[in-house]
Amino acid sequence: MTENEDEFVNRPAAEESHDDIYDDEGSVRHDFLTMVGAAIADRDVLFLRQNVARLHESELGDLIEAIQPDQRLSMIRLLGADFDMTALTEVDETIRMQIVDQMPNEQIAAAIGDLDSDDAVYILEDLDDEDREEILAQLPFTERVRLRRALDYPESSAGRRMQTEFVAVPPFWTVGQTIDYMRDEEDLPESFTQIFVIDPTFKLLGAVNLDAILRTKRQVKIETIMHATNHPIPAEMDQEEAAQLFEQYDLLSAAVVDENDRLVGVLTIDDVVDVIQEEAEEDLLRLGGVGDEELSDSIAETSRSRVPWLAVNLVTAFMAASVISLFEATIEQIVALAVLMPIVAGMGGNAGSQTMTVTVRALATRNLDIHNAFRVVRREAGVGLLNGLIFGVSIGAVAGLWFQDPNIGGIIATAMLINMMAAAIAGILIPLSLDRFGADPAVASAVFVTTVTDITGFFAFLGLATWWFM
Repeated sequence: MTENEDEFVNRPAAEESHDDIYDDEGSVRHDFLTMVGAAIADRDVLFLRQNVARLHESELGDLIEAIQPDQRLSMIRLLGADFDMTALTEVDETIRMQIVDQMPNEQIAAAIGDLDSDDAVYILEDLDDEDREEILAQLPFTERVRLRRALDYPESSAGRRMQTEFVAVPPFWTVGQTIDYMRDEEDLPESFTQIFVIDPTFKLLGAVNLDAILRTKRQVKIETIMHATNHPIPAEMDQEEAAQLFEQYDLLSAAVVDENDRLVGVLTIDDVVDVIQEEAEEDLLRLGGVGDEELSDSIAETSRSRVPWLAVNLVTAFMAASVISLFEATIEQIVALAVLMPIVAGMGGNAGSQTMTVTVRALATRNLDIHNAFRVVRREAGVGLLNGLIFGVSIGAVAGLWFQDPNIGGIIATAMLINMMAAAIAGILIPLSLDRFGADPAVASAVFVTTVTDITGFFAFLGLATWWFM
């Protein structure tokens, strides 16, 4: 056994820390990956149980992503019952499906039974219907009903994200009865901050925070100390809207109710943090026209996700080129125009992208709506005017000196001003229009904004030059 291996195997549990497997840049340490790889090759179950099974689910997820693809399933099989299935919720969907597809349904069912319902749903929702039903059939009746109910809700809804394990009591119970129930009942969530109050039909009446339970005498009834539930979330509500409620009202957990206001689950802050991260990542990827691409995707899958919007961009590029073709005679006589054209279009494209990014994010977070849209449009137009003046004058002076012609400088300065204004207005109006008609502004805005700035920039610059010189 090497010195490094001895260090990992013999470290007391109290000394385990986040820094064990990560380097200074937050990546899994190369020497740890080497030792895990060697342990997998040597079938060293002892090393894996002492140094891999102990990891937090997020650390184990990072390790799974970092090791070689052919090592992943081998490591899981060697760990057996010691493998924390929750780690599969921390990896890319492609990696998760590659692993799950190779695992027997019996093994998945055994592992699913030990997971929180929200984690179990996260793994089950991507499986084929046949495999999912076979796995569910092997679970206890109550657990099977809970998971099926969650899976029936729309994808990306609060119902899909909720935990179906919660603590609920009737209003006539006393604090003492509630405390005894929590002490004696084994089928309770591992952690919770609220106790919900329900009637016999499971209709939500209110909630009690745990600190109120601890501060109240045993004989006091629950209905005396309960409060109205903070913003119960409909199970059909989009997960992004639910996350915004958590952000707005600083919630740690919230009840999830069905269309009849019956309690069906609870949404917790740890799930909401994941939602916020996923939605932000999704918007960022869509702004770049790459869809739901992941780093673990194959070359073919990555290419397929990028081709559609590249094809759209090719069509719009031909539209911009057709504008240039209208001024061939002017360009042939004044070569300087061909040199300076990309500057006008490029600056306009960058300015439009800045406005578009801010607008798409504001729409996603519901900070931009019909009530403040006009004020924001006016502000962005003002920004476009000011930036157009700044860069127009600067570039005009440089171009005039470069080509020893003040007319060229004046033309590019004016075209720059026009295009920066157009870019600012397009950068906000295009996402607003797409959102108004029900389209996702994060997906389509970039192509249309670029088209507007290219066409406006070329037409303004070449049109002004033709008018002035010809």
